[in-house]
Amino acid sequence: MNSAAAALPLPKYHQIYLVLREQLAEGRFAAGLPGELALAGQFGVARITVRKALAQLAAEGLIDRAPGRGTVPRAVASAKGGAKGADGKNGAGAPRRDPRMASRAQLTGLLENIVTMGLATKVKVLECEQVPASAAVAEALQIEPGAPVQKAQRVRSTREGPLSLITTYVPAALAQGFGRRELAKKPILILLEEAGVRIGHATQTISARLADAHAAQHLAVTVGSALLAVTRLIHDARGRPVQWLHGLYRPDRYQYEMQLSRVGSIDAKVWVSKALGAQFH
Repeated sequence: MNSAAAALPLPKYHQIYLVLREQLAEGRFAAGLPGELALAGQFGVARITVRKALAQLAAEGLIDRAPGRGTVPRAVASAKGGAKGADGKNGAGAPRRDPRMASRAQLTGLLENIVTMGLATKVKVLECEQVPASAAVAEALQIEPGAPVQKAQRVRSTREGPLSLITTYVPAALAQGFGRRELAKKPILILLEEAGVRIGHATQTISARLADAHAAQHLAVTVGSALLAVTRLIHDARGRPVQWLHGLYRPDRYQYEMQLSRVGSIDAKVWVSKALGAQFH
């Protein structure tokens, strides 16, 4: 592993464990995890280091390892919600809907800022295809598992370089009017509204995660670097989920500012938030 990742106050195997745990929570290994040799090559470590990370995942009940069958996620744990990790997600990969960790804003706040950032940055579309909804995607969008959704992955950049790696899921019926070409030109919220969707509100969680090899490549950081992780669920004016987003942001180029105001007396200890906007440079 590179020197920047090694400088983190975590053993190498634990860094790999954290990255794989996040990927498992996102449902990225439905067909099984790569072999030990492949993972060792991806992370640039010895095979024994990968084996120790996998052993920790197995001890937590997140994976099953069997001779001849390889390493697979524990479907039972995922179906029942699984063990919750420090990233605030359950075993199925859906965001924990804790109102204390979520922020809601109307189009004039958070969502307006998202559109503004989309117009002020350049985008490269890495992927745009119709796929069956995984259990996690189906739960978030309130559709049947296996229902068609548009999966898109894009990198946004400023003049200084890559800013974010964004993966979005939209029900296929709502994404019929746009594809790779349109996503390269306009923010997806504008495309949804052009398709007749009236955007209502968003539920968002912000946490942290370590860059895996894929994120590191597209964000020009080292494997194991700290990133801001954003999970955002967009609803239309009727409250129907219309987009589920996973975003990874470079913290040296992106920050999100909020203003907290007290409501009532000091004893009430009630605060309301106002999104001031996301700043990127």
